[in-house]
Amino acid sequence: MIPSSARRPGRLAGALILAVLLGGCASPAPSPEPPACPAPAPCPVCPVCPKPDAPSATSAAPAAQALQAADWSALEGWEEDDHAAAWPALRASCTVLGTRPGWQAVCAAAHHLGETVSPAIARQFFEDRFTPWAVVRPDGGRDGLITGYYEPLIKGSRERSARYRWPMHGVPPDMLTIDLGEQYPELKNMRLRGRLEGNRVVPYYSRGELAQRGPGAVAPVLLWAEDPIDLFFLQVQGSGRVELPNGQQIRVGYADHNGHPYQSIGRWLIDQGELSPAEASMDGIKAWARRNPKRLSELLNANPSYVFFRELPPTGSGPLGALGVPLTAQRSIAVDPRSIPLGAPVFLSTTYPLSERPLRRLVLAQDTGGAIKGAVRADFFWGFGPEAGALAGRMRQSGRMWVLWPRGLQPPKP
Repeated sequence: MIPSSARRPGRLAGALILAVLLGGCASPAPSPEPPACPAPAPCPVCPVCPKPDAPSATSAAPAAQALQAADWSALEGWEEDDHAAAWPALRASCTVLGTRPGWQAVCAAAHHLGETVSPAIARQFFEDRFTPWAVVRPDGGRDGLITGYYEPLIKGSRERSARYRWPMHGVPPDMLTIDLGEQYPELKNMRLRGRLEGNRVVPYYSRGELAQRGPGAVAPVLLWAEDPIDLFFLQVQGSGRVELPNGQQIRVGYADHNGHPYQSIGRWLIDQGELSPAEASMDGIKAWARRNPKRLSELLNANPSYVFFRELPPTGSGPLGALGVPLTAQRSIAVDPRSIPLGAPVFLSTTYPLSERPLRRLVLAQDTGGAIKGAVRADFFWGFGPEAGALAGRMRQSGRMWVLWPRGLQPPKP
Protein backbone atom coordinates (compact mmCIF):
# COMPACT_ATOMS: atom_id res chain seq x y z
CA MET A 1 0.00 0.00 0.00
CA ILE A 2 1.30 3.47 -0.89
CA PRO A 3 1.87 5.60 2.25
CA SER A 4 -0.47 8.55 2.61
CA SER A 5 2.46 10.96 2.55
CA ALA A 6 3.55 9.57 -0.82
CA ARG A 7 0.06 9.98 -2.25
CA ARG A 8 -0.09 13.67 -1.28
CA PRO A 9 3.45 15.08 -1.66
CA GLY A 10 2.22 18.54 -2.51
CA ARG A 11 -0.02 18.81 0.55
CA LEU A 12 2.70 17.58 2.88
CA ALA A 13 5.31 19.92 1.43
CA GLY A 14 2.91 22.83 1.71
CA ALA A 15 2.18 22.04 5.34
CA LEU A 16 5.87 21.80 6.19
CA ILE A 17 6.58 25.15 4.52
CA LEU A 18 3.74 26.65 6.57
CA ALA A 19 5.27 25.15 9.71
CA VAL A 20 8.59 26.86 8.96
CA LEU A 21 6.90 30.20 8.33
CA LEU A 22 4.94 30.09 11.55
CA GLY A 23 7.76 28.96 13.76
CA GLY A 24 6.82 25.36 14.49
CA CYS A 25 4.09 23.65 16.45
CA ALA A 26 3.20 23.77 20.10
CA SER A 27 2.23 20.74 22.12
CA PRO A 28 -0.82 20.79 24.41
CA ALA A 29 1.28 21.54 27.50
CA PRO A 30 4.75 22.93 28.26
CA SER A 31 7.68 20.97 29.55
CA PRO A 32 10.00 21.33 32.49
CA GLU A 33 13.31 23.08 31.99
CA PRO A 34 15.65 20.18 31.17
CA PRO A 35 19.07 20.74 32.75
CA ALA A 36 22.11 19.71 30.73
CA CYS A 37 23.12 16.08 30.76
CA PRO A 38 25.08 15.49 33.99
CA ALA A 39 28.71 14.49 34.20
CA PRO A 40 29.41 10.78 34.83
CA ALA A 41 30.40 11.24 38.45
CA PRO A 42 27.13 12.56 39.91
CA CYS A 43 24.91 10.46 37.64
CA PRO A 44 26.31 6.97 37.16
CA VAL A 45 23.05 5.73 35.65
CA CYS A 46 23.14 8.34 32.89
CA PRO A 47 26.80 9.11 32.01
CA VAL A 48 25.66 10.26 28.58
CA CYS A 49 22.31 11.31 27.23
CA PRO A 50 20.30 8.44 25.70
CA LYS A 51 20.28 8.22 21.94
CA PRO A 52 17.61 10.30 20.22
CA ASP A 53 14.51 8.49 19.09
CA ALA A 54 14.84 9.43 15.44
CA PRO A 55 16.93 6.98 13.37
CA SER A 56 19.57 8.28 11.00
CA ALA A 57 18.22 9.55 7.72
CA THR A 58 20.77 7.36 5.91
CA SER A 59 19.75 4.20 7.76
CA ALA A 60 18.07 1.59 5.60
CA ALA A 61 16.80 -0.45 8.55
CA PRO A 62 13.03 -0.12 9.18
CA ALA A 63 11.99 1.53 12.43
CA ALA A 64 11.10 -0.82 15.26
CA GLN A 65 7.52 -0.95 16.52
CA ALA A 66 7.09 1.49 19.41
CA LEU A 67 5.11 -1.05 21.49
CA GLN A 68 6.11 -4.72 21.54
CA ALA A 69 4.38 -7.54 23.44
CA ALA A 70 6.13 -8.53 26.67
CA ASP A 71 5.75 -10.87 29.65
CA TRP A 72 5.09 -9.71 33.20
CA SER A 73 8.44 -11.20 34.22
CA ALA A 74 10.20 -8.57 32.07
CA LEU A 75 8.90 -5.68 34.21
CA GLU A 76 11.85 -4.90 36.47
CA GLY A 77 10.54 -4.36 40.01
CA TRP A 78 6.88 -5.07 39.27
CA GLU A 79 6.42 -7.41 42.23
CA GLU A 80 7.90 -4.95 44.75
CA ASP A 81 5.65 -1.98 43.89
CA ASP A 82 2.63 -0.86 45.92
CA HIS A 83 0.09 -1.12 43.11
CA ALA A 84 -2.70 0.27 45.28
CA ALA A 85 -0.91 3.65 45.29
CA ALA A 86 -1.70 3.95 41.55
CA TRP A 87 -5.37 3.04 42.02
CA PRO A 88 -6.68 6.65 42.37
CA ALA A 89 -4.79 7.63 39.21
CA LEU A 90 -6.30 4.69 37.31
CA ARG A 91 -9.82 5.67 38.39
CA ALA A 92 -9.09 9.24 37.29
CA SER A 93 -8.05 8.00 33.83
CA CYS A 94 -11.27 5.98 33.69
CA THR A 95 -13.36 9.16 33.90
CA VAL A 96 -12.06 9.88 30.38
CA LEU A 97 -11.46 6.39 28.98
CA GLY A 98 -14.40 4.59 30.57
CA THR A 99 -16.72 4.90 27.57
CA ARG A 100 -14.16 3.91 24.95
CA PRO A 101 -14.17 0.45 23.37
CA GLY A 102 -11.91 -1.90 25.25
CA TRP A 103 -11.88 0.23 28.37
CA GLN A 104 -15.52 -0.09 29.35
CA ALA A 105 -15.15 -3.44 31.12
CA VAL A 106 -11.85 -2.44 32.76
CA CYS A 107 -13.19 0.83 34.14
CA ALA A 108 -16.50 -0.69 35.21
CA ALA A 109 -14.60 -3.31 37.22
CA ALA A 110 -12.37 -0.65 38.79
CA HIS A 111 -15.44 1.38 39.74
CA HIS A 112 -17.08 -1.70 41.26
CA LEU A 113 -14.05 -2.36 43.50
CA GLY A 114 -14.33 1.14 44.99
CA GLU A 115 -12.03 4.05 45.74
CA THR A 116 -9.48 2.06 47.74
CA VAL A 117 -8.17 -1.48 47.41
CA SER A 118 -5.37 -3.48 48.98
CA PRO A 119 -1.98 -3.75 47.19
CA ALA A 120 -2.64 -7.44 46.51
CA ILE A 121 -6.06 -6.82 44.93
CA ALA A 122 -4.69 -3.94 42.86
CA ARG A 123 -1.83 -6.06 41.54
CA GLN A 124 -4.15 -8.92 40.67
CA PHE A 125 -6.52 -6.50 38.92
CA PHE A 126 -3.77 -5.18 36.64
CA GLU A 127 -2.40 -8.64 35.88
CA ASP A 128 -5.86 -10.01 35.09
CA ARG A 129 -7.11 -7.06 33.05
CA PHE A 130 -4.00 -5.86 31.20
CA THR A 131 -1.13 -7.09 29.04
CA PRO A 132 2.31 -5.42 29.16
CA TRP A 133 3.89 -3.94 26.03
CA ALA A 134 7.54 -2.86 26.05
CA VAL A 135 8.16 0.68 24.81
CA VAL A 136 10.90 0.63 22.17
CA ARG A 137 12.82 3.34 20.32
CA PRO A 138 12.79 3.34 16.50
CA ASP A 139 16.36 2.00 16.51
CA GLY A 140 15.29 -0.95 18.68
CA GLY A 141 16.76 0.35 21.93
CA ARG A 142 14.71 0.19 25.13
CA ASP A 143 16.48 2.77 27.31
CA GLY A 144 15.38 6.39 27.27
CA LEU A 145 15.42 9.67 29.15
CA ILE A 146 13.31 10.26 32.27
CA THR A 147 13.07 13.79 33.66
CA GLY A 148 10.87 15.28 36.38
CA TYR A 149 8.44 18.14 36.91
CA TYR A 150 6.33 19.51 39.75
CA GLU A 151 3.70 22.05 40.78
CA PRO A 152 5.50 25.19 42.00
CA LEU A 153 4.32 27.91 44.37
CA ILE A 154 5.22 31.50 43.57
CA LYS A 155 4.26 34.82 45.14
CA GLY A 156 2.04 37.23 43.25
CA SER A 157 -0.73 39.79 43.37
CA ARG A 158 -3.80 40.84 41.44
CA GLU A 159 -2.55 44.43 41.57
CA ARG A 160 0.67 45.81 40.09
CA SER A 161 3.13 47.41 42.50
CA ALA A 162 6.85 47.98 42.96
CA ARG A 163 7.07 44.50 44.52
CA TYR A 164 4.75 42.72 42.10
CA ARG A 165 5.66 43.98 38.62
CA TRP A 166 6.17 40.93 36.39
CA PRO A 167 3.05 40.13 34.30
CA MET A 168 1.52 36.69 34.00
CA HIS A 169 -0.42 36.82 30.75
CA GLY A 170 -3.65 35.22 29.68
CA VAL A 171 -4.35 34.17 26.08
CA PRO A 172 -4.08 37.10 23.63
CA PRO A 173 -7.28 37.69 21.63
CA ASP A 174 -5.40 38.20 18.35
CA MET A 175 -3.55 34.85 18.36
CA LEU A 176 -4.60 32.35 15.69
CA THR A 177 -4.49 28.59 16.21
CA ILE A 178 -4.12 26.46 13.08
CA ASP A 179 -4.75 22.72 13.45
CA LEU A 180 -2.83 21.12 10.60
CA GLY A 181 -4.35 17.70 11.26
CA GLU A 182 -7.74 18.88 10.00
CA GLN A 183 -6.33 19.33 6.48
CA TYR A 184 -3.26 17.10 6.57
CA PRO A 185 -3.86 13.78 8.39
CA GLU A 186 -0.14 13.01 8.27
CA LEU A 187 0.40 16.06 10.51
CA LYS A 188 -2.05 14.97 13.21
CA ASN A 189 -1.48 16.64 16.61
CA MET A 190 0.50 19.49 15.02
CA ARG A 191 -0.79 23.00 15.69
CA LEU A 192 0.61 26.36 14.69
CA ARG A 193 0.23 29.74 16.36
CA GLY A 194 0.23 33.00 14.40
CA ARG A 195 -1.33 36.42 13.92
CA LEU A 196 -2.59 38.51 11.04
CA GLU A 197 -0.42 41.27 9.60
CA GLY A 198 -2.55 42.83 6.93
CA ASN A 199 -3.69 39.85 4.86
CA ARG A 200 -0.69 37.69 5.82
CA VAL A 201 -0.37 35.13 8.62
CA VAL A 202 2.95 35.58 10.42
CA PRO A 203 4.49 33.96 13.52
CA TYR A 204 3.05 35.14 16.81
CA TYR A 205 5.17 37.39 19.04
CA SER A 206 8.16 35.81 20.73
CA ARG A 207 8.85 36.20 24.46
CA GLY A 208 11.13 39.18 23.78
CA GLU A 209 8.63 40.85 21.47
CA LEU A 210 5.85 40.47 24.03
CA ALA A 211 8.07 42.11 26.66
CA GLN A 212 8.93 44.99 24.31
CA ARG A 213 5.27 45.72 23.70
CA GLY A 214 4.62 46.05 27.41
CA PRO A 215 2.15 44.48 29.86
CA GLY A 216 -1.38 44.26 28.53
CA ALA A 217 -0.52 45.59 25.08
CA VAL A 218 -1.52 42.40 23.26
CA ALA A 219 -2.37 39.91 26.03
CA PRO A 220 -4.42 40.42 29.21
CA VAL A 221 -2.59 40.30 32.54
CA LEU A 222 -4.00 37.75 34.98
CA LEU A 223 -1.61 38.36 37.87
CA TRP A 224 1.62 40.13 38.75
CA ALA A 225 4.53 37.99 39.98
CA GLU A 226 7.14 38.98 42.54
CA ASP A 227 10.07 37.14 40.93
CA PRO A 228 10.63 36.84 37.15
CA ILE A 229 12.68 33.63 37.41
CA ASP A 230 10.02 31.96 39.54
CA LEU A 231 7.45 33.02 36.94
CA PHE A 232 9.64 31.62 34.15
CA PHE A 233 9.85 28.23 35.83
CA LEU A 234 6.11 28.29 36.48
CA GLN A 235 5.73 28.61 32.71
CA VAL A 236 8.16 25.75 32.20
CA GLN A 237 6.19 23.50 34.55
CA GLY A 238 2.91 24.53 32.92
CA SER A 239 0.83 24.89 36.06
CA GLY A 240 1.19 25.89 39.69
CA ARG A 241 -0.09 27.96 42.54
CA VAL A 242 0.23 31.66 43.31
CA GLU A 243 0.21 32.94 46.88
CA LEU A 244 -1.44 36.36 47.15
CA PRO A 245 -0.40 39.00 49.71
CA ASN A 246 -3.27 37.97 52.02
CA GLY A 247 -2.02 34.37 52.11
CA GLN A 248 -4.68 32.99 49.78
CA GLN A 249 -3.43 30.50 47.20
CA ILE A 250 -4.92 30.30 43.73
CA ARG A 251 -4.17 27.74 41.04
CA VAL A 252 -3.22 28.63 37.47
CA GLY A 253 -2.85 26.28 34.54
CA TYR A 254 -1.69 26.16 30.95
CA ALA A 255 -4.06 27.89 28.54
CA ASP A 256 -2.05 28.24 25.33
CA HIS A 257 1.37 28.81 23.82
CA ASN A 258 2.84 31.34 21.40
CA GLY A 259 4.03 28.61 19.02
CA HIS A 260 7.75 29.36 19.16
CA PRO A 261 10.08 26.42 19.76
CA TYR A 262 11.22 25.86 23.31
CA GLN A 263 14.88 26.67 23.97
CA SER A 264 16.63 25.68 27.20
CA ILE A 265 18.06 28.64 29.10
CA GLY A 266 20.25 26.15 30.96
CA ARG A 267 21.83 25.17 27.64
CA TRP A 268 22.18 28.86 26.73
CA LEU A 269 24.12 29.53 29.95
CA ILE A 270 26.40 26.57 29.21
CA ASP A 271 27.01 27.75 25.64
CA GLN A 272 27.81 31.24 26.98
CA GLY A 273 30.38 29.74 29.36
CA GLU A 274 28.43 31.01 32.37
CA LEU A 275 27.66 27.63 33.96
CA SER A 276 29.04 24.13 33.72
CA PRO A 277 26.67 21.27 32.80
CA ALA A 278 26.63 20.16 36.43
CA GLU A 279 25.64 23.68 37.56
CA ALA A 280 22.82 24.20 35.03
CA SER A 281 20.05 22.94 37.28
CA MET A 282 17.00 24.95 38.29
CA ASP A 283 18.73 26.15 41.47
CA GLY A 284 21.90 26.96 39.53
CA ILE A 285 19.98 29.03 36.97
CA LYS A 286 18.15 30.95 39.73
CA ALA A 287 21.44 31.69 41.50
CA TRP A 288 23.02 32.97 38.27
CA ALA A 289 20.04 35.24 37.59
CA ARG A 290 20.29 36.81 41.05
CA ARG A 291 24.01 37.44 40.51
CA ASN A 292 23.41 39.00 37.08
CA PRO A 293 20.23 41.14 37.25
CA LYS A 294 21.33 43.29 34.29
CA ARG A 295 21.37 40.24 32.03
CA LEU A 296 17.98 38.94 33.13
CA SER A 297 16.15 39.91 29.94
CA GLU A 298 18.91 38.42 27.80
CA LEU A 299 18.62 35.14 29.71
CA LEU A 300 14.83 34.89 29.56
CA ASN A 301 14.59 35.93 25.91
CA ALA A 302 16.99 33.14 24.95
CA ASN A 303 13.82 31.04 25.10
CA PRO A 304 11.34 32.60 22.61
CA SER A 305 8.58 30.26 23.78
CA TYR A 306 5.89 31.78 26.00
CA VAL A 307 3.09 30.07 27.92
CA PHE A 308 -0.23 31.80 28.57
CA PHE A 309 -2.20 30.89 31.70
CA ARG A 310 -5.76 30.69 32.95
CA GLU A 311 -7.02 30.74 36.52
CA LEU A 312 -8.40 27.37 37.62
CA PRO A 313 -11.14 26.62 40.15
CA PRO A 314 -9.81 25.93 43.67
CA THR A 315 -9.35 22.23 44.34
CA GLY A 316 -7.42 20.12 46.81
CA SER A 317 -6.26 17.65 44.15
CA GLY A 318 -3.34 18.00 41.78
CA PRO A 319 -3.07 20.20 38.69
CA LEU A 320 -4.90 19.18 35.53
CA GLY A 321 -2.88 17.26 32.98
CA ALA A 322 -3.41 17.03 29.23
CA LEU A 323 -5.85 14.14 29.73
CA GLY A 324 -8.10 16.56 31.61
CA VAL A 325 -7.84 14.88 35.02
CA PRO A 326 -5.89 15.96 38.14
CA LEU A 327 -2.37 14.57 38.32
CA THR A 328 -1.36 12.27 41.18
CA ALA A 329 1.98 12.97 42.85
CA GLN A 330 4.58 10.31 41.96
CA ARG A 331 1.97 8.29 40.06
CA SER A 332 1.44 10.46 36.94
CA ILE A 333 3.79 11.03 34.03
CA ALA A 334 3.90 13.17 30.89
CA VAL A 335 4.54 11.30 27.63
CA ASP A 336 4.56 11.77 23.89
CA PRO A 337 0.99 10.73 22.91
CA ARG A 338 2.21 9.80 19.43
CA SER A 339 3.97 6.84 21.05
CA ILE A 340 2.12 6.17 24.31
CA PRO A 341 -1.69 6.45 24.55
CA LEU A 342 -2.85 9.09 27.02
CA GLY A 343 -4.58 7.63 30.05
CA ALA A 344 -2.86 4.23 29.88
CA PRO A 345 -1.09 2.64 32.85
CA VAL A 346 2.69 2.53 32.39
CA PHE A 347 5.25 0.66 34.45
CA LEU A 348 8.35 2.82 34.83
CA SER A 349 11.80 1.50 35.74
CA THR A 350 14.35 4.22 36.43
CA THR A 351 16.35 5.64 39.35
CA TYR A 352 16.03 8.54 41.79
CA PRO A 353 17.69 11.82 40.77
CA LEU A 354 21.51 11.73 40.77
CA SER A 355 21.38 8.25 42.25
CA GLU A 356 21.48 4.53 41.48
CA ARG A 357 18.58 3.92 43.89
CA PRO A 358 15.81 2.16 41.91
CA LEU A 359 12.59 4.03 41.21
CA ARG A 360 10.24 1.38 39.84
CA ARG A 361 6.52 1.92 39.98
CA LEU A 362 3.19 1.83 38.21
CA VAL A 363 2.17 5.26 36.89
CA LEU A 364 -0.49 6.66 34.55
CA ALA A 365 0.24 8.56 31.32
CA GLN A 366 -1.92 11.63 32.01
CA ASP A 367 0.05 14.58 30.68
CA THR A 368 2.19 15.80 27.78
CA GLY A 369 5.00 18.31 27.35
CA GLY A 370 6.72 20.31 24.63
CA ALA A 371 10.10 18.66 25.30
CA ILE A 372 8.65 15.17 25.80
CA LYS A 373 9.26 13.73 22.36
CA GLY A 374 9.79 10.13 21.34
CA ALA A 375 8.85 6.68 22.56
CA VAL A 376 11.02 5.94 25.61
CA ARG A 377 10.66 9.41 27.10
CA ALA A 378 8.74 10.52 30.18
CA ASP A 379 8.42 13.35 32.68
CA PHE A 380 7.75 12.12 36.22
CA PHE A 381 5.36 14.29 38.26
CA TRP A 382 6.82 14.71 41.76
CA GLY A 383 3.97 16.73 43.27
CA PHE A 384 3.73 20.15 44.92
CA GLY A 385 6.22 22.35 46.73
CA PRO A 386 9.95 22.98 47.19
CA GLU A 387 10.92 19.38 47.96
CA ALA A 388 9.18 18.14 44.83
CA GLY A 389 10.85 20.95 42.91
CA ALA A 390 14.30 19.97 44.15
CA LEU A 391 13.79 16.38 43.01
CA ALA A 392 12.33 17.43 39.66
CA GLY A 393 15.14 19.89 38.97
CA ARG A 394 17.83 17.25 39.47
CA MET A 395 16.14 14.40 37.62
CA ARG A 396 17.68 13.32 34.32
CA GLN A 397 17.90 9.54 34.49
CA SER A 398 17.95 6.58 32.16
CA GLY A 399 14.87 4.36 32.24
CA ARG A 400 12.62 1.78 30.62
CA MET A 401 8.85 1.73 30.20
CA TRP A 402 6.04 -0.77 29.61
CA VAL A 403 2.52 0.24 28.58
CA LEU A 404 -0.30 -1.81 30.11
CA TRP A 405 -3.13 -2.25 27.61
CA PRO A 406 -6.51 -3.97 28.09
CA ARG A 407 -6.08 -7.71 27.68
CA GLY A 408 -7.01 -9.09 24.27
CA LEU A 409 -6.63 -5.75 22.48
CA GLN A 410 -3.84 -4.38 20.32
CA PRO A 411 -2.63 -0.92 21.41
CA PRO A 412 -3.03 1.78 18.76
CA LYS A 413 -0.12 2.21 16.38
CA PRO A 414 1.64 5.61 16.26
